Amino acid sequence: MLKDFKAFIMRGNVLDLAVAVILGGAFGKVVTSFVSDIIMPPIGLVLGHVDFSSLYLNLSGTPYPTLADAQAAGAATVNYGVFINTVVDFVVVAAVIFLVVRLAARLETRKAAEAPSTKSCPHCLSAIPLKATRCAYCTSQL
Repeated sequence: MLKDFKAFIMRGNVLDLAVAVILGGAFGKVVTSFVSDIIMPPIGLVLGHVDFSSLYLNLSGTPYPTLADAQAAGAATVNYGVFINTVVDFVVVAAVIFLVVRLAARLETRKAAEAPSTKSCPHCLSAIPLKATRCAYCTSQL
């Protein structure tokens, strides 16, 4: 059983998946920081000095000056500002993934287009189709 487990772990697919998950987690942190620290502050400035991460709706009826105070008191809140930041995170990640997949598809079609459609005849060195069984120039059997 240990041998089977080792064989499973050492397969290329599992290692590739592990690397992808680790890189995906790191990429998620970078995107979250990018959105929170670079994208949202200028948007908040344009909209009248709004900090989206501090926007909330207090459901308890007791007024609190900040979201942190409301959460510290255990008040029920709807944190729609944090939700807005999360939606922007998602849109940025989705756009990047779309661009990567599109680039990969473009590279794959380019590779397919570059695949040779002919081969050289070993006798006369003429270019003949890959599936040919006889050379059209010297009629040798391939």
